[in-house]
Amino acid sequence: MVAPKLCEKFLEFGLDFPKANTRSRVNDRVNKISLEIDVMLENGDKAMLVEVKTNLTIERVYKHISRLEKMRKYADLHGDRRTFLGAVAGVVVTDEAKDYALNEGLYLIEPSGENFNITPPNGKPREW
Repeated sequence: MVAPKLCEKFLEFGLDFPKANTRSRVNDRVNKISLEIDVMLENGDKAMLVEVKTNLTIERVYKHISRLEKMRKYADLHGDRRTFLGAVAGVVVTDEAKDYALNEGLYLIEPSGENFNITPPNGKPREW
């Protein structure tokens, strides 16, 4: 539901992602790196990994940060020099999860009527 308009919405932050993939998977058995990405926005220099949950909690935000770290490790092993950014989306977001995500440098995506809003991280977005 969120994926089609994400590319357009991130343009408001100066991030141009012409490509959006849903349910991307990485399964590198040799290096024991396995992860699933709900939505991955891409351009030649950057990729945004978005985790989408009905109920967004601190634990789920923490797991997404871990996923971003795994993706960076996988990319380094395969010569992928893109910068990775992170975002979390939730229908129900606790105040604690919201504060944690924004303080950790992630974008926060929340519903707003029939649309959604993106809140940028506190300070500079974290890069992996």
